[in-house]
Amino acid sequence: MRLNALSIALACIAGLLTSPLDAQGRLTLLDRGTYICALPGDATGSAWVEQAGREFTIEGGSSYDTPRGGGTYLMEGRQVIFTRGPMRGVKLMLLSSGLLQEIGRDGKLGRLRCHRTGARD
Repeated sequence: MRLNALSIALACIAGLLTSPLDAQGRLTLLDRGTYICALPGDATGSAWVEQAGREFTIEGGSSYDTPRGGGTYLMEGRQVIFTRGPMRGVKLMLLSSGLLQEIGRDGKLGRLRCHRTGARD
């Protein structure tokens, strides 16, 4: 009996230690509107290079729409994870109001940034 209690306690501690700190937080929603995604340009051309097909529109609740279809997302703290639809698996970090940055598979911030271009009608 004592061994079971110790095993359960150790399992709980291990679960707490392995959960990502950035992902913990209050569930919230993104601001409604259309988000355009772009990569940084260079000094010889445009400052930003829009990425065709990466734009999305945040609808009511936790849903989004793209030219390829719609889906849902989860926003916990500052981290956004698209859970269903054509963007499933994409992770973004909210940097400021209306500005998101891609989170790579390695957990580091990537180069792609998405900004809200305006409220949805």
